[in-house]
Amino acid sequence: MSITLLNPDGLPEIDVYRQVAVASGSRLVFVAGQVAWDAEGRTVGAGDLAAQVEQSYLNVGRALAAAGGSFDDVAKLNVHVVDWTPDKMPQLLEGISRAAAKLGVTPVAPATLLGVAALDVPDHLVEVEATAVLD
Repeated sequence: MSITLLNPDGLPEIDVYRQVAVASGSRLVFVAGQVAWDAEGRTVGAGDLAAQVEQSYLNVGRALAAAGGSFDDVAKLNVHVVDWTPDKMPQLLEGISRAAAKLGVTPVAPATLLGVAALDVPDHLVEVEATAVLD
């Protein structure tokens, strides 16, 4: 495996991600921000954050697979949520959990969660981008 995930001493242990990813591979994969579009470009789960998170993570999974990788190769995730407030965390985690079950993975790479005012399409509530290391 080209990614080793760590929780160093002196940093808090977070259940849903690790604090550090050490990458030893030679091929970088940068996945553009994925939103809740299906293959035809239709928004999945309008108004439903959990459904949109699930679809966005599934889209990241598809993009990684096209490059020959999976969530096991992810060194860093960035998650952008429209009008983020902490009370949305259960919906976010539900969407991640559903996608992880479908993908057969546990996506715990270091992650940054950012609240944003809006995304490019008004119906989109979340966008997920990934950096992976292969080989």
